[in-house]
Amino acid sequence: MDLWKQKKKQKAPKKNWIKGLQAEFKKIIWPDKQTLVKQTVAVVSITAVVGVFIAVIDSGILQLLNLIIK
Repeated sequence: MDLWKQKKKQKAPKKNWIKGLQAEFKKIIWPDKQTLVKQTVAVVSITAVVGVFIAVIDSGILQLLNLIIK
C-alpha cells in the first residue's frame, strides 16, 4: 500500500504541470491570418536573401583561396 501512495504522489505534479500549461496556452494571443501570412512571407524572404548572401560570400572566398593556392 505504501508503494501505491508513492506512485500516486509522483503522478500528481504531472497533472499540475499539464493544468498550468493549459492555463498558459489560454493566455496566448494568436495572430490573425493576415498577420501570420505577412510575417511568414517576411521570414522566408529574409532567410532566402541571407542564404544567397552567404552563398555568394562563400563562393568568393573559395575562388580567392583557389587563386592563392595556384
